[in-house]
Amino acid sequence: MSPLSPPSTAHTADLVVFGGTGDLSMRKLIPALYHADRDGRLSPETRVIAMSRGGLTDADFRGKVDAEVRAQVPVDDPAMWQRFLGRLHHVSLDVGSDDRSGWSALTKLLGGHEQRDRIFYLASPPMTFGPFCAELHEAGLITPQSRVVLEKPLGRDLASSQGINAQVGLYFDEHQIFRIDHYLGKETVQNLLVLRFANAFLEPIWNSLWIDHVQITAAETVGTPGRRGYYDHAGALRDMVQNHLLQLLTLVAMEPPARNDRESIRDEKVKVLQSLRPIVEASEVDRFTVRGQYTASGDMPSYLDEPASTPPNEASKRVETFTAIRAEIKNWRWAGVPFYLRTGKRLPYRRSEIVVQFKDVPHSIFPGGTPNRLVLRLQPEEGIELHIMAKEPGAGEVTLKPVPLRLSFGETFTTRVPEAYERLLTDVLAGNPTLFMRRDEVEAAWRWIDPILAAWEASAELPEPYPAGTTGPAGAHELVGRSGRTWHEEDQP
Repeated sequence: MSPLSPPSTAHTADLVVFGGTGDLSMRKLIPALYHADRDGRLSPETRVIAMSRGGLTDADFRGKVDAEVRAQVPVDDPAMWQRFLGRLHHVSLDVGSDDRSGWSALTKLLGGHEQRDRIFYLASPPMTFGPFCAELHEAGLITPQSRVVLEKPLGRDLASSQGINAQVGLYFDEHQIFRIDHYLGKETVQNLLVLRFANAFLEPIWNSLWIDHVQITAAETVGTPGRRGYYDHAGALRDMVQNHLLQLLTLVAMEPPARNDRESIRDEKVKVLQSLRPIVEASEVDRFTVRGQYTASGDMPSYLDEPASTPPNEASKRVETFTAIRAEIKNWRWAGVPFYLRTGKRLPYRRSEIVVQFKDVPHSIFPGGTPNRLVLRLQPEEGIELHIMAKEPGAGEVTLKPVPLRLSFGETFTTRVPEAYERLLTDVLAGNPTLFMRRDEVEAAWRWIDPILAAWEASAELPEPYPAGTTGPAGAHELVGRSGRTWHEEDQP
């Protein structure tokens, strides 16, 4: 069976979610598990156990889910919804206290089911990953069938990432560790691999001879209300580029794997990260990277004025809410092809996409033509567009017009398009690690990112300001403009 096509049902499992009443769990994990249950992807005995400080009973937690999650998901079968609620349990755990009652309650709940797969989902800050794993080990809860899921961010730099991986690795083998990046669960990302490796017409031109450049964008209209404390310690480079955008870059640029198995795809992704041209010197960082911070505009506050539990400080002024990078891959396929990575908050649109810009035809016999372009949209509506040149109908002179050939997953396929977390949780339950990051992959990404972070921290310059609701700082447009290129939205009719 293909690793990109997990089985319709999983082994019976106990899924223990640390931070089980938090925002991620209530908005993403619980709805994803309900959809998986509705589609028959959970075995009848599989349980979901939420761990939190809430002091809730099972009935309290089920009532909370019924009140908060039911509004997010279509419940067309009340009996099935009640069946799903019956899977849910809650155990109160006060992390860091001397009270061991929570661990005892979890041990009792899991007792007698050692033959089941045990999945520990750490929807908690990364500094808790090591201590949680140590506590699980001390309580004797880790079995050979256990797996642990680590949410991003996995550290703040290479050293902290290595420290977290080393701590977790004391108690779980590498094949038991699932480092999650929800971008890899999106349908368009899966279709990127199929598009490249199952269609003969694309692969021969998927190289520097025919591709001019690639743009990878993750744009958000929202700012950081209530999250500025987190963003003060993260910034756009750590929050989005080190994981999401570099993951997309690897899938665009990877070589065809020898086999469609669990490790071959991850092997090729690591090779791409290892081939990235380092951006080390301060002069190179200044030339190939841009960072910005949004300022107030209209009724939108500046980053420094966003509501937060603590007031802004001097460090807050140095936090980037926007970054753009010109990356290069030093190998035979991609030599000379720039990869432009861009992400930002308080932009005028919400859009995540990959744009592959092809070169112009070698000799055009028609005036007014533009190069072909492939656009893979991850959000808000997942789909693929191939922009080709066509003749406008009419007699007389030939007039060319760029026309998109569109594939909308929602319109083309009658089946429901699953959310990213649904696919990834299904893969965790099936023990399929293909769409999860391996340790060497995470560390290769940090090795490339670290020198950029160091140069920014050593620089006396602050991030370039840009008004909220605009397309980012002027430096981002200069970054692509120096080579006569433009960002995708700037040249659309």
